[in-house]
Amino acid sequence: MIAILGAGKMGEALLSGVLRAGRKPSGLLVTARREERAALLRDRYGVEVAGNVEAAERASVLVLAVKPQDMAKLLAEVGGHIKPSTLVISMAAGITSAFIEERLAADVPVVRVMSNTPVLVDEAMSVISAGSHAGEEHLKLAEELLTPVGKVSRIPESLQDAATALSGSGPAYFYYLVEAMVDAGILLGMPRAAALDMVIQSAVGAAVMLRDSGEHPVLLREAVTSPAGTTIAAIRELERHGVRAAVLEAIEAARNRGRELAGG
Repeated sequence: MIAILGAGKMGEALLSGVLRAGRKPSGLLVTARREERAALLRDRYGVEVAGNVEAAERASVLVLAVKPQDMAKLLAEVGGHIKPSTLVISMAAGITSAFIEERLAADVPVVRVMSNTPVLVDEAMSVISAGSHAGEEHLKLAEELLTPVGKVSRIPESLQDAATALSGSGPAYFYYLVEAMVDAGILLGMPRAAALDMVIQSAVGAAVMLRDSGEHPVLLREAVTSPAGTTIAAIRELERHGVRAAVLEAIEAARNRGRELAGG
């Protein structure tokens, strides 16, 4: 039994993904803070909804998908009900595996995960790290759960906060860029729908080329940047306004904020 504790946006995204991957609703159990939310999940996905303690007792894989600031309270509630044989998967940004292990019975395996919302379209980027009691079999189990809904990579836990800022929040940065590019199209006289269509297809095409060509992004950009052409004029303005530095600082700020949230 796979139980997802805290089926908010990310928890629901994972739930819908594993169902699309072929898991049966009867093998899934979810919890929600509000009754109306629980009813929605029950009706939408056909899964069983239970309380946190019951879910913790029944699960063989327990996914903790609550907000970082709610993790301590959740673990105080369910920590004594989790069997040593249960694999605990945490999706809470900033929360270390050690923080969780300290609140569970001895030797409970914990795998820390950071995924992102493209799990909704089976294109998630998930990074996983083993806690002190998790072995190869536990990492493989986490990979089996997450691979059907996207790509999975293993990283040292010391890099998880960086992964949260870069990949967990990453889709929002691209949406922000798309929004700005569409606004630019409108400024130049383009109808909004046409501008959005052009920008989306450009983004999809660029992403596929990055993924499939094996070329460094610098080389792909240079292939579009002709001498004295339109692209280099745009790149000059981006550099003049410090866009590269702003991106670096923004992602660093996201990393720092994740640490703050984890600290309460």
